[in-house]
This record gives sequence, structure tokens and C-alpha cells, in this order.
Amino acid sequence: MAASPGKKRRFGSIVLSLACIGVAGAVAWSVFGKRAESLANTTPGDVTGSIGQEAARPVGPSGLPIPRFVSLKAEKVNVRRGPSSDHPVAWVFQRKGLPVEIVAEFENWRRVRDSDGEEGWILQNMLAGKRTAVIAPWKQGVSIPLHTSPKDESGLVAEVGAGVVAEVEGCDGQWCELSAGGYDGYITQTQLWGVYPGEKVD
Repeated sequence: MAASPGKKRRFGSIVLSLACIGVAGAVAWSVFGKRAESLANTTPGDVTGSIGQEAARPVGPSGLPIPRFVSLKAEKVNVRRGPSSDHPVAWVFQRKGLPVEIVAEFENWRRVRDSDGEEGWILQNMLAGKRTAVIAPWKQGVSIPLHTSPKDESGLVAEVGAGVVAEVEGCDGQWCELSAGGYDGYITQTQLWGVYPGEKVD
């Protein structure tokens, strides 16, 4: 769904309720909202991407592999229709730390794709190497378990709402350790957009 030039992307609020086992109460967290209509007919494999750890990725002019995931460095980032400031702004990201996928490079510009599948050009200095991920954006209205260890049978730290943005502490190819809303725990890698299937992140 193309955005008109200069139009700001509208962001909703997803309230994350993190209920810690044995502790009464919850913590409310307002985060970047995802558009349900663009994700309703997708599967985890479609949204997360098909590039695994074993797949050979070409190297771009920067010397880094393409595609690759990065995150937004600023609270507001202009996304342009082409790789120069002369091109009109297609939309504006308004969520620092949001993961995006670099799919092309041209000089100091990077073509990025977001978890909705939309693409546009961003200046390289607006991107950071810090890894983040969106939790199961294809499962709107569903809570995903955050485990105490990378095992299905491990205890529960919290229930994390789909669409929440979390910091990636590390991934072993099957599980990722995340930090979200002050809670740390593990989620299966296939439930994340922002890491590739089988990718190891240190």
C-alpha cells in the first residue's frame, strides 16, 4: 500500500501486558502498531524471510551482506521514494529501534523493507547495527510466551503481545534471548521479524 508523498505513517498503540508468574499486576507499554490488514494472510515464514544462516548472501558496496537487518537510530526517520534528498518523502517512521531489512545500497542510501513489506530509501546514518525484532506481527491480538530458558518446557517469564518491539540479546538459530519492557526471556526464533530463520546473533 503506497503512501502519498509527505504523509506520515499513522501509528497505533499496542498495550503490552507483562504478567510475571507469582507477581500480581501488569505493566502497560505503548509501542509501534502494525497494520493487521497487511499481515492477516501471511505465515511466519513469509514475514520473517527465507534467508537462513546457511544461505549465501551477496555483499553490497559497503562490504556488508544484503539483505541484512538493522534498526532505526532516531525517533523520526524520513523514508524517501528514491536514493537522494531530491526524492519526495513517502512516509515517516516514528519508532526508534524499529527493525528494518536492508535490501539494497546506493552510495550513502539504503533501501529498506519493514515488517509490512513496504520499501523505501533511508540515509545510512539514520540506521544502527543494534538488533531488534518485532514479535509475531502476523498474529495480531495474540500473546507470545516469554520463557525463562530456551526450552518449550521451561517456565514463563511473561506473555508478550504480538507486534511488540524487543531488543535482541542473542540467538542460537532456534531461540532468541530478548529484552522487552524490563523483562528478559527467550522466544522461539520463528516468532520474530528482525532475525532470519537459523541465524545466529551474538
